[in-house]
Amino acid sequence: MLRFTCLFILFGIGSSFAQKPLLTDSILVEGHYRTFHFLKPPKPNATLIFVLHGSGGDGLGIRKGASKLEEKSDTENLLLVYPDGYKRYWNECRKTANSAANLENINENSFFGEMITYFDTKYKINVKQIFAIGTSGGGHMAYKLALTMPEKFRAISALIANLPDTNNLDCPEKRVPIPVMIVNGTDDKVNPYNGGEVITGTISLGLVRSTDRTFSYWASLAGYQNKPVKELLPDTDPADGKTIERYTYKLRGKPEITLLKVLGGKHDYPNDINVYLESWNFFKRQLMP
Repeated sequence: MLRFTCLFILFGIGSSFAQKPLLTDSILVEGHYRTFHFLKPPKPNATLIFVLHGSGGDGLGIRKGASKLEEKSDTENLLLVYPDGYKRYWNECRKTANSAANLENINENSFFGEMITYFDTKYKINVKQIFAIGTSGGGHMAYKLALTMPEKFRAISALIANLPDTNNLDCPEKRVPIPVMIVNGTDDKVNPYNGGEVITGTISLGLVRSTDRTFSYWASLAGYQNKPVKELLPDTDPADGKTIERYTYKLRGKPEITLLKVLGGKHDYPNDINVYLESWNFFKRQLMP
């Protein structure tokens, strides 16, 4: 049985949001109330986008980064949802992670499935246009959704996150190709670009693959064999010491797989692009005939 509680919270992120209410609700999933925050869409048939926080964070904390995307929520008819992980972590696919979410084997698939049902029931969303943008541990959660629930998601975007290494992956892979965008920094010490152990505070989340192997996994799953198209993006902020190379696999009849390689990037967002707007532009390309 599902139980819901709802309250209105006002949060301002710049003048354009000062009067727009953020709603909070919860769903009882296997004995745990799981909370999420969202902006009511302007009309039915909205596109649902989950914005997933990193390890140790929460839904309200990740909202600020998505402010530019929120500015488009009315004109693009977006329903933006900021879920909370279990005790600030997700039970994604890293079997050696010693977070409570993993140790208690929290049912994330049920949580996300019930949220989709909730929003379809209340707001009549477009169930063929559901996406996820995840940062760090949230990026791992986005990977899990693509690995285990690909029939529910049109595409995902994973920011500063690599797939778990093969000996650290405990999700049942459906191996259904979907569009994936990755944004990773070459100087990231938390999510090592070349693979290795991920540690946040005192919590180890186990070994991850390199970004190249992560990119190759999704590209191979989509059936690509040749080299991707390389493009150097404009360096709009030379002072940040970062530049971005885009690598893209895109052929008619196959899902697009894109890597934004942030040269000099650490465990953060680059200034040369807005990663949320870039993710939305990527998602919109997947909706084109």
